[in-house]
Amino acid sequence: GAAYWQYFEQIDKVIKQQTSLSVDKKLFLEMSTDSGLVLMPVEKNQIIKTGDKLVVRLVVKTDRNLEFVHLSDTRATGLEPVSNLSGYMYSGGLGYYHQITDVGSDFFIRYMQKGTYVLEYGLYVTQKGAFVDGMATIQSMYAPEFAAHSTGGKIVVE
Repeated sequence: GAAYWQYFEQIDKVIKQQTSLSVDKKLFLEMSTDSGLVLMPVEKNQIIKTGDKLVVRLVVKTDRNLEFVHLSDTRATGLEPVSNLSGYMYSGGLGYYHQITDVGSDFFIRYMQKGTYVLEYGLYVTQKGAFVDGMATIQSMYAPEFAAHSTGGKIVVE
């Protein structure tokens, strides 16, 4: 058996939690240079502009094989997905269904082997303001004790 403690907290104050499963979320600003497109990490309190393209990078690590895993990533208000089409995708040996919703993205993974996986998707900055960026959560659907979440954060758009 297991005991769970749930409570409410402001998203930007949430700290990372992990078990044998972990997820890290990082935002990158896609910039065009003479040598092509470059991803620059979005640092804390960095100002971004409307029209910029961001790339969300989710790094998932597991120390065991898992089945039926749900990864959910909420996005800040003022950001819209580059693609509005949901569908089945492959990345680094991992097959998953990527569902785009009004508040974020859901990834449904049938089978995940032990290892590290990187999932990425693009967002456009559409509104000015200071926004709370959501956190990514991952959990085994049939063994909920295998769960983790990333930290929350803030973004500032001018």
